[in-house]
Amino acid sequence: MDISKGDTLVMKKKHPCGENKMLVLRSGMDFKLKCAGCGHEFMIPRSKAEKNVKSIIKEAES
Repeated sequence: MDISKGDTLVMKKKHPCGENKMLVLRSGMDFKLKCAGCGHEFMIPRSKAEKNVKSIIKEAES
């Protein structure tokens, strides 16, 4: 999966605040994501993130 810094991930499950879009702040073995709704930042393993992604909105498209 080609995910890079600045992309927005639309996740299958919603964050507790109700938003399902996450901004990628860092990519590598883990992803550092920021919730588009409440601004909460968190780290998640790459395998778990890739499994839960519904679609990717590239930085240039938005």
